[in-house]
Amino acid sequence: MAQHLYDPDAYRRFAENLRSALEGRNIEHASMSAVRRKALQTAFITRQGSPLWWSAISSRQAAKTVYLGSGPDVVLPTPTAEQLAIVTRAPEQLHKVLQLLRTMPFVHVRRQMGDNPEFNPVCNLYVCVADKKNYRLAYEWGRTLGEVKKHRPGPEFHMIDIPMEHQLRMQILTIPEHDINIALGSDYTGECKKGFLRQGMYRADQRGMLGLHAGTKVVRARDARTGKLKTYAVFMFGLTATGKSTWSCHQLGLDPAAGEGTWVAQDDIVWLRRDGSSYGTEQNYYVKTDVTLEMQEAMYRALAHRSALLENVMVNYKGEIDFTDERLGENGRGVLDRRQLKVRRGRRWESICYESINTPPLEELDGIVFAFITRRNTIMPFAQRLTPQQGVMAYLWGESTHSFATVPAKAGESVRIVGMDDFIIGAQGRKVNAFYDIVMDLWARYPGKVHFFQYNTGGMGEIIDIDKATGKKTLVRKVQRVPIDLMAALQRGDLRGSNEYTRGRLGTEYVVKCEGADLAQWDPRGFYSEEQIESYVAELVEGRRKFTEEIAAQGLRRDIRELAHRELDALDARLARRKAEPWAEAEEAPLAVAEERDPRSRFISPWEAGRSTLPSFSLLAAKGRR
Repeated sequence: MAQHLYDPDAYRRFAENLRSALEGRNIEHASMSAVRRKALQTAFITRQGSPLWWSAISSRQAAKTVYLGSGPDVVLPTPTAEQLAIVTRAPEQLHKVLQLLRTMPFVHVRRQMGDNPEFNPVCNLYVCVADKKNYRLAYEWGRTLGEVKKHRPGPEFHMIDIPMEHQLRMQILTIPEHDINIALGSDYTGECKKGFLRQGMYRADQRGMLGLHAGTKVVRARDARTGKLKTYAVFMFGLTATGKSTWSCHQLGLDPAAGEGTWVAQDDIVWLRRDGSSYGTEQNYYVKTDVTLEMQEAMYRALAHRSALLENVMVNYKGEIDFTDERLGENGRGVLDRRQLKVRRGRRWESICYESINTPPLEELDGIVFAFITRRNTIMPFAQRLTPQQGVMAYLWGESTHSFATVPAKAGESVRIVGMDDFIIGAQGRKVNAFYDIVMDLWARYPGKVHFFQYNTGGMGEIIDIDKATGKKTLVRKVQRVPIDLMAALQRGDLRGSNEYTRGRLGTEYVVKCEGADLAQWDPRGFYSEEQIESYVAELVEGRRKFTEEIAAQGLRRDIRELAHRELDALDARLARRKAEPWAEAEEAPLAVAEERDPRSRFISPWEAGRSTLPSFSLLAAKGRR
């Protein structure tokens, strides 16, 4: 782990010296109204009246993020060479940060995370505003949290953001034991947001709660067997870009006339408590903007409202926004006002915003649903019903895959992150241990009220050919994406209890019947031979087994490790173990990448070889001589 590279004494001295550095006259302690006024001076105002900014950096810098501390419970378990180089230079960089804090202009905004009587971190953001455009960082981030309330317990967090650090020295330094985060060289609002939320999860874990990378909602659905209306708290786990926010806000086709509905509480980070309740963290949501009115009505309307704060989205000269046009980047973002999450029902607008950012304890509900979203494109069923033990395994393995569109070199390869949470500080095994203890205790105390499902928001049928000589990957057959209305029907059926399940080849229960949908066309045997299916399953088992051992080295309890291997041994026993090349005849028509949207503008025609798209230089010159 290269523990000798860490210098806890240097981090402690930095934290002590930071107090005086933050008291200088160069720091403007601003209200939200003052920050808003200055931020709007650098904004482009869209046609609906919402401000829009563009950032130089449009995504989080996970590869340049390090945790500085005194042991395995804090630092990165498996740092890369680049991250170790940042750790080595950290004391020198921290010294420079103190100097900059005493000389350059900064704005300070103070906000509160969460809204409960037990745990309300007070968050202090200091942004360097030598470049006036950086006021938007303080304003956008500040809008996600609430005002600081009196007589709340804290604790106090600090984050320093210096976007004008050279990008060659871009880095994110987290000092968890001193509640400090530092972003250097990035003007991406997400770094501020996640810096505080990551710290909040770290401290919540220490207080007996469990920080989760999950959205939450409260759903009322009419039970198909009894006809009674039941209320559930639903936790939606998912890696970034797998649909966590979308499905936290989606109405699922439930019948409001029958009293059914979905009301969103949070879309990103919550703290799970031992009684099954959760504390929310944010008052408003910072979401991806790749939405359409037809598919994500509530999110679209909130983002199209004048109250939204937009970042890196496409706009034309009239100020009209096209959320699906991603020519200038594929991570458009927006801070939406959760009160504007509305849907049209007849002539009325109705809010889908839950009354609180917190969800009730299990004793006040008919049940809790833990739903794990994965995005895979081969044989994974679109819906699986899990036992509590399998639910813990879904949390442990945290699976998805790389897309051919976004990461061609790794297309089809599994991505595994504990809890689908890439913000865990320190050893990841402890998170699995805590999740196991909480959900198994709830299962024992409230029989029949704790439910586990896994949803695949990817698709089925993708085949990628790998050249053995070069390793180059070619998309042979594109994925058939799971339709949005089918995924909504599957989740709706699970909440109503109307779906039918049977035991499947992965050891879980697969959905075989869903109201209003034909699932026969999604049988993997219609896409692959039995040999190919076994090959995919064997690859899945091998990856899960290897990942389990990685997390076992990070504090995973022995009983949970053995549970994982028993599940995998059972799958191994079912396999014929015939390794086949996942290959099929190429389709005749040109293939699009396996995504649900085309990132190109609909106004631009494809480039064709041999066809000039501009007049020749000689013609332009001749025109100029006339």
